[in-house]
Amino acid sequence: MLVLAVDTATLAVTAGVVELVPDSPPRLLAKRVTLNAKAHGELLTPHITDALAEAGKTFQDLDAIVVGAGPGPFTGLRVGLATAAALGQALNRPVYPVATPDALAKDAASGHPLLVATDARRKEVYWAAYDAAGRRTDGPHVERPQDLAAKLPALGVHQATGEGAEIYAEVLGLELLQAKHPSPEGLVAAAAAEVLAKARPAALTPLYLRRPDAVEPTGRKRVTRA
Repeated sequence: MLVLAVDTATLAVTAGVVELVPDSPPRLLAKRVTLNAKAHGELLTPHITDALAEAGKTFQDLDAIVVGAGPGPFTGLRVGLATAAALGQALNRPVYPVATPDALAKDAASGHPLLVATDARRKEVYWAAYDAAGRRTDGPHVERPQDLAAKLPALGVHQATGEGAEIYAEVLGLELLQAKHPSPEGLVAAAAAEVLAKARPAALTPLYLRRPDAVEPTGRKRVTRA
C-alpha cells in the first residue's frame, strides 16, 4: 500500500510517501521536512507534491493518508488536518489520524519505557508515556516540565525523546534519544495495523489540550467617555 504521511503538530512541516506491506516496517520512498513553525500553511502542500514527484508517484497512486493529530498549537495543527481531510475527500481515500507522540515513540523504538515530550511553548510540554512494547500508558497531557519531572518515578520511564525532552533535558533528567520530530515512517507505523486492515478511520479530531486564546466577547466595549 502507498501511504501519504503528513504532520504539522510540531515546528516541523513534514510530508512523506511511504510504502507499507504486511510484516515489514514502513519503507520511505521520499520526504520533505522543513523546521519552520510559522510556515505550515505555505509549505505543506508543496512538500506533498515534491515528495510524490521524487517518489515517481501521483495522488491517484495513494491508497491512504496518515496525519498527525497532535497535540500541538492550534494554527499549525489544523493545517495538517485540514489538508489531509481535503485530499482524502478529493481522492476518495481513507485518512487515519494518529497522535503525534505515538509516531515519535515508533521512531525511537527504544525497547524500554519511554517519555515523549514535544514543545508546547509557554514553558510547557505536551507529553505521553509508553511501555517497553511502545504502547501508550499515559497521556497525552500538557504540563510544566517541573511538574512532569515529579511524576517520572511513578511513570517508570528512564528515556525520553522529542523536542520538549531536549529543551528541558536538565529538568527531566532522563537519557535523551535522538527523535525530535515525527518522521513519515513513524506516522505510518503508528497507523499501520488500521491501514493494512482497511479499517474505518477514526474522526479527524485535533488534540489541542488547551482552550483557544481567542474568546468570545462577553459584552460591548464602551467607545465614548462617561
